[in-house]
Amino acid sequence: MITAQQLEVRAGARLLMEDVSFRVAAGDKIGLVGRNGAGKTTLTKILAGEALPASGKVVHSGEIGYLPQDPRIGDPEVLARDRILSARGLDDVVRRLREAEEQMASPDPAVHEKGMRRWSQADAELHAGGGYAAEVEAAQMAAALGIEPRILGQQLKTLSGGQRRRVELARILFSGAETLLLDEPTNHLDADSIVWLRDFLKSHRGGLIVISHDNDLLAATVNKVMHLDANRAEIDVYNMGWKDYLAQRETDERRRKRERLNAENKAKMLTDQANRMRAKASKASAAQSMLKRAEKLMSGVEAERQSDKVAAIKFPKPAPCGKTPLTARELSKTYGSLEVFTDVDLAIDKGSRVVILGLNGAGKTTMLRILAGIDQPDTGMVVPGHGLKLGYYAQEHETLDVNRTVLENMQSAAPALTDTEARSVLGSFLFSGDDAYKRAGVLSGGEKTRLALASLVVSSANVLLLDEPTNNLDPASREEVLRAIKTYEGAIVLVTHDEGAVYALEPDRVLLLPDGDEDLWSDDYADLVALA
Repeated sequence: MITAQQLEVRAGARLLMEDVSFRVAAGDKIGLVGRNGAGKTTLTKILAGEALPASGKVVHSGEIGYLPQDPRIGDPEVLARDRILSARGLDDVVRRLREAEEQMASPDPAVHEKGMRRWSQADAELHAGGGYAAEVEAAQMAAALGIEPRILGQQLKTLSGGQRRRVELARILFSGAETLLLDEPTNHLDADSIVWLRDFLKSHRGGLIVISHDNDLLAATVNKVMHLDANRAEIDVYNMGWKDYLAQRETDERRRKRERLNAENKAKMLTDQANRMRAKASKASAAQSMLKRAEKLMSGVEAERQSDKVAAIKFPKPAPCGKTPLTARELSKTYGSLEVFTDVDLAIDKGSRVVILGLNGAGKTTMLRILAGIDQPDTGMVVPGHGLKLGYYAQEHETLDVNRTVLENMQSAAPALTDTEARSVLGSFLFSGDDAYKRAGVLSGGEKTRLALASLVVSSANVLLLDEPTNNLDPASREEVLRAIKTYEGAIVLVTHDEGAVYALEPDRVLLLPDGDEDLWSDDYADLVALA
């Protein structure tokens, strides 16, 4: 299926892993884990054939289905339904069937006859590719992932980032690929869709590598774990399920600590004895021998697992502003004949905390983009209040320029920053040394999240618009974001599937889309968060 041979993987000049070899066979369901920036996304790109290693090679057999973190792939003019069907080459066949049906309805005998011939040919090709059952299967798979029938008839360019990602996931699963490489597949899925995905992956007979911070998904699906150790530039392979892996990791760590402590005690005794003996010339040789034995003792034990570094995230001190820094009046938005929401009013007072809830496709991301001034409403207006300074965190990191470096993106967010000041902030977000000169386009999802959050830190924003700010983060980094949300003094408008983020926010109000109803927050709404 996939064989990796002596891979060396780098991010710029930084070594991520070296001399790594492994094989993914049918039935291997592997959880690929490690801290943000350890190289998980880079490795899956290499395994999918979309990037090259610094050295070594990857050999494929069978079809690979790869879900990247960035869903902005495929022709934006294509319908969502056709994008899914294209996984089996059926999109063109279905399109020709529809065109032929229009010709068959023509009163012109010649056009009607031509349509009949085209329809027969396309129908034969459709049956050869699985028939109409394949089209039904694609629709059922889409529905299971929260893609409504109306969305299937929309062009990709009209969909939100979350909708496009679900379409791409449906396409990969519909493809029937032998080996699946899935990078954070539960992002943007509601609770029911995540349960369906778990069951699908459990029954998948081929190979699987999944990057996920969803412990329940990993516990339900994987039978092997590959841990990327960023400190040692190595991969540790555990031939066991997720729960056993977690227990084994703790057992291994306790053993390493115990062995190292014993070695340190023995080495200290030898070193102390050698230091006492070195004063006498007759025993200098014996003392040197003892020191070498002490060094050998320490080199023979595994180092303790170094604690993964976590970005110290703290949102900015908000700039002074008036009582109501942001107001929206009678907002509506449609895509073609599709009405997303209509006649929405919202007033964001100084320091207020608002969560936007609604099912997938209800317009939550669209609402934030309109409030941020990126998209325009069809009707209504957004009115900035006195002293408004907006900070917008986009779920798909659209605010980052992928062709500019990390440092250039930072300076664009805060032009008054000096190089030294910008690099100091980037350092606190774990972008050190040459990392500042990496293009944003080569960053992993977690690194893009950290860069986008770093841009907020220097913004002096007094109103933060946060769209799924905990996606792509490891547990420790997520906790930092939740702490930053909890302690921020300005106003926040939040869109999230993460119940923990809502608890950290402690909202005072909720906006329900697509109806646009506004209400005081109560815990009765908490059950809607995971479904939203």
